[in-house]
Amino acid sequence: MNSKLTRSHEDATIERFQKDPDLAAEYLDAILKDGDEGELLQALQRMSKAFGGVGEIADRAELNAKSLYRSLSAQGNPEMKTLVAILKAMGMRLSVKPIEDTRISA
Repeated sequence: MNSKLTRSHEDATIERFQKDPDLAAEYLDAILKDGDEGELLQALQRMSKAFGGVGEIADRAELNAKSLYRSLSAQGNPEMKTLVAILKAMGMRLSVKPIEDTRISA
């Protein structure tokens, strides 16, 4: 079997994020919308691979790589300034939008 023809879902996802930063931003936005902190940390781990790896993101964010690994672990609890630095290193930022009005007009 040719290893170039098979790849993990994780590798395929990382490659898509590398090629389409807008898709990466939409993915993170959907997670933020749901408010699942654990899922957000997992997504940021995945994203760090797409944007150069944790070491590279740590360098760009001016963070300690070991500390960044801990922050993005399942037990991690990164501060807001750390999240902002990570996203900035990936070329993204946090933003706020109004919740879409789902009320039915009378």
